[in-house]
Amino acid sequence: MAQLNKTSYRKRKYRGRSKTTLSLLRSSLSTWKASTTGVISLTVGIFLWLRASREPPNWSCRREKVKDAFISSWDAYSKYAWGQDQFHPISKTGSQMSPNGLGWIIVDSLDTLMIMNLTSRLSNARSWVLNTLSYDQDQDVNTFETTIRMLGGLLSAHYLSSQLPGSSSRGDYIYLSKAVDLADRLLGAYNSNSGIPYASINLRTRAGIASHSDAEKVIKIFDDNGMEDGLLPIYVHPATGTFTSREIRLGSRGDSYYEYLIKQYLQTSEQESIYFNMWSQALEAIQKHLITTTKYSKLKFVAELPDGIGGPLSPKMDHLVCFLPGSIALGATGGLTEHEARRAPGWGVEQERQMQLARELMKTCWGMYAVTETGLAPEITWFRAHNAALRPITGASTLRPSIDSKAAWQEDYIIKPLDAHNLQRPETVESLFIMWRITNNPLYREWGWEIFQAFEKYTALNDGEGHTSLNNVNMTPPPRRDNMESFWLAETLKYLYLLFSPTDILPLTEVVFNTEAHVFPQIELGKFQTGWERMYVFEL
Repeated sequence: MAQLNKTSYRKRKYRGRSKTTLSLLRSSLSTWKASTTGVISLTVGIFLWLRASREPPNWSCRREKVKDAFISSWDAYSKYAWGQDQFHPISKTGSQMSPNGLGWIIVDSLDTLMIMNLTSRLSNARSWVLNTLSYDQDQDVNTFETTIRMLGGLLSAHYLSSQLPGSSSRGDYIYLSKAVDLADRLLGAYNSNSGIPYASINLRTRAGIASHSDAEKVIKIFDDNGMEDGLLPIYVHPATGTFTSREIRLGSRGDSYYEYLIKQYLQTSEQESIYFNMWSQALEAIQKHLITTTKYSKLKFVAELPDGIGGPLSPKMDHLVCFLPGSIALGATGGLTEHEARRAPGWGVEQERQMQLARELMKTCWGMYAVTETGLAPEITWFRAHNAALRPITGASTLRPSIDSKAAWQEDYIIKPLDAHNLQRPETVESLFIMWRITNNPLYREWGWEIFQAFEKYTALNDGEGHTSLNNVNMTPPPRRDNMESFWLAETLKYLYLLFSPTDILPLTEVVFNTEAHVFPQIELGKFQTGWERMYVFEL
C-alpha cells in the first residue's frame, strides 16, 4: 500500500505559519527560567546544546530511527511468536491468552503499520486477520482492554485504510467485518441490571462476568451518583451502579474516564456539550483537590485521595497520569495551535491557566525520566511534600512557580523498588506529542528524543531482535523482564514517530486518538444526539 496521504489530513482553514529555529528557541526560553540555586536549567542546557550544533536537529532522521525500532520489535515478534498474543523477546517465545489466540499484538499494531508505511508487514498482518483471526472462542476477556485494543485497533485500521491513496473511500471491509463481529460479542457485557458493564465477557456465549472489583448509559449512571465536584471514585458495582469506595485517583482504574470526557466531546466535533461540561467540572476539581507541589522544587503533581474528598492527599502519582497534560491542552485549545486558539472566540484567562498547568505537569512527567539512572520512568513515583501540601483542598491557585533544578528534582522524586519497573508505557510521549503540536515548542520534541534514546540504550536487545520491558530503572544495566507489551507498538512508538513527523499528518483538529492511540475521525452527529441529560448541572 502507498504511504498515507498527509495532505488529506490538513485542516485548510488553520494553516500554521512557519517559524525559524531561532524564534522557536526564543519562545521556548520565554517560558522557562534558570534555577535560582545556580544550577543551569534543563531548558538552557538544551539551548546550549542546540547552539553548539551547526545545524538544527534532523527530525526526519530521528523519525526513521523510531521506525527502525518498530521494525526490530515487529520482525522479532513475527519471527518467534507470530500469531501469539504475547511476546517474550529474550527467550524468543510467545504465549497465548486463549487457546487459539485473539490477535492482541497484530490487531493492536495495524494502524501503526499504516502510519509508518510498512506495506509488506501490513499485508502479512491483514492476511492473518482475514484467514486466522476468530473471536468465536470459549474465552473470557477483559471488557475494557478488548474494547480499546482490539475493537479500537480494527476500527482505526478500517478508517485509515480509506485514507491511503488509491484505496476505497469506504475503507477495508476485512477490518470492519471483524470489528462488527467483536462488537456484537462485547455487547453482552452491558446486560447488567445497572447498565454498568461487567469487567469480563465470554466471547462465545456473549455473557458478562461479574467481578468483585469492577455506551453512554454508563456515563449517565456515573453522573447520576452525584459525584462530588465531578471526581469519580474508582470502584462501582455493576449490579447497582453505586460507588463502592471513596478512593479517587487519575492513575490505574481512573485515568480513561477523564480522558474520554474531553475526547468524546472533540470526536463529535464539539457538538456534545454535556461531555465538555463534565470535563470542565472535573478539571476544576482536579485543580482544587488533587494538584499540589513538591517540597524542594515546587513541581506540580497529581496526588491521590485514598479516602475521597476531604481526606488527606497521598503523594503518589502513577506514570499513567501523564496522559493529563496532553488532555488539558486539547481541552483548552480544541486541538488548534495555541497561537490559533488565542485568536478564537472563547479564549480567556481560564484557558491560559489551563495551558500553564499543562506545561507544569508535562515538566513533572519528564522529570520522572530525567532523575533515574537509565533515563526511563518508573511505573509509580512518590514525591516529597510538606505536610501542609497534603492537607485537604490544597488548591492550585496557591501554587508557586516550579524550579528547573535537576538537583532539587532528585530530592523530590522517590522511587520505591517495587515501583521501579518500566513497561514501555506511552502516556508521557503521548502528552509530549500533543504539547508539541499545540505549543510548537521544540523542547517537547527534544524531551521525546531523550526518552527514545534511553529506550534504545536499555530496552533494545543486543542481538537487534526486539525490545523488552525492565525491572528497575535505577540500576544500570537494568534487569530485564522478558516481555514486550502490545502498547509498545500500538502507542509508544507511534506517538514518538508522530512527534518527529510533519505536523500536518493526522492533525488534532481532524482526528482523536483513543486511550490505546487508535485513530478515529472527528464526526458530525447528524441525526444522532446525546442520549441523556445531567441530573446535576454544573455551571460553566
